[in-house]
Amino acid sequence: MKNLFTLLLVLITATVFSQTKVSGFVTDDKGQGVPFANVVFKDSFKGTITNEEGRFYLESDTKYSTIVVSFVGYVTKEIELLERSNYKMEIVLEEEAAALDEVVIVSGKQSKKNNPAIDILRKIWENRRDNGVKKFDQYAYDKYEKLEFDLNTIDSALIKSKIFKGMEFIFDEVDTSRVTGNTYLPIFINEAFSKVYGDNKLKDVKEVLEGNKNSGFDNNNTLIAYLKDLYADYDIYDNYLKFFDKAFTSPLSRTGIDVYNYALIDSTFRGDKWCYNIVYYPRRKNELTFKGDFWVNDTTWAIKEINMQATKSANLNWVRDVYIEQEYDVLNDSTFLITRDYFMSDFSFRDKEEARGIYGKRTTLYDNYKFDIPKPKEFYKSQVDPYQYEVYNRPDDFWEQNRLEKLNGDEQSVYKMLDTLKTVPRFKALYSIGSILASGYYEVDNFDVGPVFSIFGFNEAEGFRVRLGGRTYFGQNDPWRLEGFGAYGFRDQRLKYGLSGKILLDRKSRLTAYGGFRKDVEQTGASLTSTTDVLGRNLASSSLVTVGANDRLTRIKLGTVGFSIEPAKNFNVRLTGSYRVLRTATETFSINYLKEDGTIGDDVHQPEVELGFFYTPKRKTTGYGVERTTINSGDFASIYLGYTKGLKDVLGGDFDYQRIQGLYTQPWNIGGIGRLTTTVEAGKTFGDVNISLLNPIPGNQTLFSIYNTFSQLDFYEFVSDEYVSVHFQHNFGGRIFQRIPWIRDLNLREVIGFRTVIGNISQSNIDLNRSNIVYQAPTQPYYEYSVGIGNIFKVFRIDFNVRGNYLNEVSHPDARKYGFTGSFGFDF
Repeated sequence: MKNLFTLLLVLITATVFSQTKVSGFVTDDKGQGVPFANVVFKDSFKGTITNEEGRFYLESDTKYSTIVVSFVGYVTKEIELLERSNYKMEIVLEEEAAALDEVVIVSGKQSKKNNPAIDILRKIWENRRDNGVKKFDQYAYDKYEKLEFDLNTIDSALIKSKIFKGMEFIFDEVDTSRVTGNTYLPIFINEAFSKVYGDNKLKDVKEVLEGNKNSGFDNNNTLIAYLKDLYADYDIYDNYLKFFDKAFTSPLSRTGIDVYNYALIDSTFRGDKWCYNIVYYPRRKNELTFKGDFWVNDTTWAIKEINMQATKSANLNWVRDVYIEQEYDVLNDSTFLITRDYFMSDFSFRDKEEARGIYGKRTTLYDNYKFDIPKPKEFYKSQVDPYQYEVYNRPDDFWEQNRLEKLNGDEQSVYKMLDTLKTVPRFKALYSIGSILASGYYEVDNFDVGPVFSIFGFNEAEGFRVRLGGRTYFGQNDPWRLEGFGAYGFRDQRLKYGLSGKILLDRKSRLTAYGGFRKDVEQTGASLTSTTDVLGRNLASSSLVTVGANDRLTRIKLGTVGFSIEPAKNFNVRLTGSYRVLRTATETFSINYLKEDGTIGDDVHQPEVELGFFYTPKRKTTGYGVERTTINSGDFASIYLGYTKGLKDVLGGDFDYQRIQGLYTQPWNIGGIGRLTTTVEAGKTFGDVNISLLNPIPGNQTLFSIYNTFSQLDFYEFVSDEYVSVHFQHNFGGRIFQRIPWIRDLNLREVIGFRTVIGNISQSNIDLNRSNIVYQAPTQPYYEYSVGIGNIFKVFRIDFNVRGNYLNEVSHPDARKYGFTGSFGFDF
């Protein structure tokens, strides 16, 4: 009964929304699936190729009566379509006896020698810089982009599920994917129209948003921006294409012949251009590769059409399918320019075809190309107001004029359906649950309670710790925000609390005022670069499980006030004044120091003024309020340079000193061998200060792998007043494991790391010390290295860490030579 209902649902929606739909299985006469066979509607260019198992799905808004199935070495077969929708067809191809001695069957490994497809590929490499907008000094074009989310694999069980009680009307909009053949329900749509300007001499691009329209959810700009970043613009002529933070080898890559098989299977006119058709598919499993085909012109060697589908075995999490189509048109009979780009992903927690998931689809159309019209350099550098009311409230006639592709039936109705859905109480409840999981906060009117993930903690000073906080939240573009927390430790029986606020004074320059106060317990030896984040708290301060005694903790009272401004995009300048009071938090840890009058001080009162410069090139953000959301975290460089002045005898300040610090973190996508992250930190303190104001080399006594710390060092094992630290971490993404037959199917990923630091401590600071910490600085470079296995059950990574030196039993009696740490994460 279930299958009958599903079939009826599919047939009904097929009749409403499409004219012709076909799906099936292509096999040879031995019953084996025929991968990469061509399936097209007769007398059209509308077609597809079968997947690795020989399965296919094809649809068109036009009514067709015949499909043609062909493959090199097999007899071409025409099949009459008796219905508008023809599902689960079984098509058997017979080998073409007369051609068996003349052709190479497109299966298995293809030769790299005497292969006409590879000869064509080499011509593409030679001419790839002579095509597209890169051929001109300047360019401009119109860009229309449509983003859509769909719930897929709709069946009767889902429709009857209690979770959708009261929301059954949404299933009136069910349709069928032309790529996978699965039913789906549109749940979100966004449209944007932009003017794009570029200058190849200046190497600059600027996109000006003219209009934006979405399905009606007021707070979905972060979702839109995140999806756009996942589907970031790409150039198929590049050697590697970055999707989901992974580098896929392009089928047009110069290294493509090492990872793909290529076969020339056809040649004919595409429009008015004679083109060759080349099929490609991976040489090995588990690599980040595609399968598909492309049409290439025989004179310019430019791509006319291409489709790419990620292989099922690709080492990619949470993404069940990736499908890409691009179409190009000809300018002045020589230059090929992209006109249409379609990108679809099938997100799912399970890989099985019957599992439900979410389609993420992006359709981008390009039109009205103009060239060699220069604009001044200031045009590209000038800041644009991130929010203009009229851009997000364009009338319908604007979209009728600028929408480069008409909305189909389900897209037209999704706006109305979603506006209605927002009024259903059950949907509001489901939306709240999803919001908590995504943001970590529980929404109560205009106040968010949380973050829920930091409620519980433990440390030697507080024992078991409970924390509850919240923030004001009227919307993601709030011009001001207040945030606070309260915490209680059951061992020390003390209350901790914090409150901070910030207000955006000028939206264009992002002039912001901020301030706050915190009373808490902190592990001040957990990072090199100092911070005045008034509510910040590191993992070392509340880790539930530690290696050895994590008792070198400090009670801190910290107040701050300051201003920040962004004079240029992603360049931020901050001026912060702070006042802190520091005391030891345990009986086994001392911060004592020798005062000028010969007495011993056991606490620190210290005002500071800090001037900080932050530069994050290529960072992408969403929102225009006092807090913006970064949507491409970990994908851009981060540079910090700071100067701090400690004030003595001002508000009772104990020390007079100056500190300079710098930090540079850079991620590197290194082609087909993974992703490298590098960090360099350096700093020096001028003047005599106690241990609380020095720079302890950040140890890590937790069981978590924490980047930019030293896993085999204890807290305060090394103390310095000048230092240089270097960290390297490289994730191969499974490039090694995928070549081991008995382990490749686990989709594990290899991670290696190396970290080192060198530093010094002045004699005057040593003489000042009266704490129970013996000052030792890494005057000879200290180093560690690690090897790790990631993607265990898709969420866990374990690292084996080795301490390289400073193993003397006298000077470092408790040195930990080996250790294991781990981390959790939902990475693609």
